[in-house]
Amino acid sequence: MPARLHAAPLSARTRLDRATADLDPPLAVVDLDALDANAADLVSRAAGRPIRVASKSVRCRALLRRVLARPGFAGVLAYTLAEALWLTGGEDPVATDVVVGYPTVDRGGLRRLVTDETAAGRVTLMIDSVGHLDAVDAVAPPGRRPPVRVCLDVDASLRAAAGRVHVGVRRSPVHDPAEAATLAQAVAGRAGFTLAGVMAYEAQIAGVQDAPARRPLRGLAVRALQGMSARELTTRRAAVVAAVSAVAPLEFVNGGGTGSLERTASDPSVTELAAGSGLYCPTLFDGYRAFTARPAALFALPVTRVPAPGVVTVASGGWTASGPAGADRLPRPVHPAGLRLLRAEGAGEVQTPLRGPGTRALAVGDRVWFRHAKAGELCEHVDVLHTVVGDAVTGAVPTYRGEGRAFG
Repeated sequence: MPARLHAAPLSARTRLDRATADLDPPLAVVDLDALDANAADLVSRAAGRPIRVASKSVRCRALLRRVLARPGFAGVLAYTLAEALWLTGGEDPVATDVVVGYPTVDRGGLRRLVTDETAAGRVTLMIDSVGHLDAVDAVAPPGRRPPVRVCLDVDASLRAAAGRVHVGVRRSPVHDPAEAATLAQAVAGRAGFTLAGVMAYEAQIAGVQDAPARRPLRGLAVRALQGMSARELTTRRAAVVAAVSAVAPLEFVNGGGTGSLERTASDPSVTELAAGSGLYCPTLFDGYRAFTARPAALFALPVTRVPAPGVVTVASGGWTASGPAGADRLPRPVHPAGLRLLRAEGAGEVQTPLRGPGTRALAVGDRVWFRHAKAGELCEHVDVLHTVVGDAVTGAVPTYRGEGRAFG
């Protein structure tokens, strides 16, 4: 009996080109097999802690529903109050437990929240000062609204050398247990508010590559600082939780991010984690030792010019990421291999030139596949995400933009 012949696996470029052959770029795809594998990996790394999905990194209601339907995920960490109200509203809400990850002074959103008892029970606001309580009361005093749920945002950065050294992002002014207890007492002593939780997001651990490509010394330095920060934060966060819990019982203590799930899950004071970028795995999440990224979200741009040997030009391309300006915030051409941006031009709004050996495989009308530097920001450029399984498109799901929503 002749041996069975097995077809060679398709290259990523061939698979994506075949799947989207009838579609005109610019277009974006989400590989559902990769998305599901990434979700399973996040749950495994969380070691039993529930994961609150960071919607900023997804920006697609259909995919949020897909992830939340999986065991191990519970609730949403939204990025604006307007988004939270949208996700929790209607007859079929995406979620009924949404924490707004950043403080808000959106008076229109606050009016909607305090005039809707259902929404007030589903949405938790983030605060780090009594000014945020004042903003709510200015819209509606306590006697004329349902109780508003709030979460204390605690600064998770590392401070050393008597405060002269700061490692991490500039977020909350609440850093130590005494400061947290004082704010908790202000909430507890004020009518119309319920203290529901504490959040401490360690951006300097979760959001910084600890094994950046071709930069081993930087990796060593980052890992040393992250280890120091994690040890300090574990002790301080436990003290913060104890101090706040002495004022009012807490429903949840949130921490972590895609880059730090297993480390944060080992902290006994944390009851839930947050993650979102690890679902799409953009380029900023390539350099981590704890997990291997499976790129799930990509976008394609058409070749419109061949201006010189070894150079092609694609339409559009200026889909840059937020954060400190630098090459790591630019989109990266990945298929075909052997392409790079021109340093003098970068990624342009209306066209982007590329050079390198990969140009030999390209002609006018072909497409180049890119990965974005950050996860959800890709969705600000397209109305739909085409879902792909294998070498076939299985559907198209609207992004926030495609549903006429912009929350940035």
